[in-house]
Amino acid sequence: MGAKLRITQVRSPIGRPAYQRATLVALGLNKLHRSKVVPDTPENRGRIERVRHLLEVEPISE
Repeated sequence: MGAKLRITQVRSPIGRPAYQRATLVALGLNKLHRSKVVPDTPENRGRIERVRHLLEVEPISE
């Protein structure tokens, strides 16, 4: 199995550009303080980088 990341939305997308809201949806997040475990891939890393100011990210080792 590959590495995984736990991402938690900690800030609201209200007042943010539409692409940032769409990026959160692509990551599977839509409400504050919800978490999602995603694979640590270059695609997900890029998405996280675009909205890093709205998220908390922690690695998960298996």
